[in-house]
Amino acid sequence: MSISGDPHLFVSGNLALNFIGTAQERRSTYIERLATEADLGEWAVAAGVLDTAPDCTGALDRAKALREAAWRIMQAELHGEGPAAADAALVNRHAADRVPDLTLRPDGTVTRTGTIDSALAAIARSALELLGGPDRERIKECGRSECSRLYLDTSRGGSRRWCDMAVCGNRAKIKAYRARNTQATV
Repeated sequence: MSISGDPHLFVSGNLALNFIGTAQERRSTYIERLATEADLGEWAVAAGVLDTAPDCTGALDRAKALREAAWRIMQAELHGEGPAAADAALVNRHAADRVPDLTLRPDGTVTRTGTIDSALAAIARSALELLGGPDRERIKECGRSECSRLYLDTSRGGSRRWCDMAVCGNRAKIKAYRARNTQATV
């Protein structure tokens, strides 16, 4: 397991998918972007779920369990299968918790307050809303073989291939270019 880079990458187009993406390259080098409880709290703020980092003491394992259950459910969806009962139960349990409180201020801004469990509830509800909504068919996995990030393909023709063109798309194109040039010189 390696830890690298900015843990705050939001290229998936959905809160739950972005949260799932905090574990990357699951089939190769595995990159963990939530290594500490502080990472989890910072992610909740960066994702716009809460305005200030909550106390995450003891929450990292629960958060990762939710992330992995949501990952397996999305993978089952991609393969035309139903979710495992234990994964569905775990996501449902989190979704039943209280979500963050939203308050409209006199200046027109909104505050988002709550605990880490309320942030996890928002993530679980995001997953359920995605699976139960019209964008369900738009869930895709990045086309770069080393990447495992899921994203919503909102392109007009539904032909998006990579989670992020600047990272995975660029890497895939470089790899293809090098392969073509290697073959041309042989």
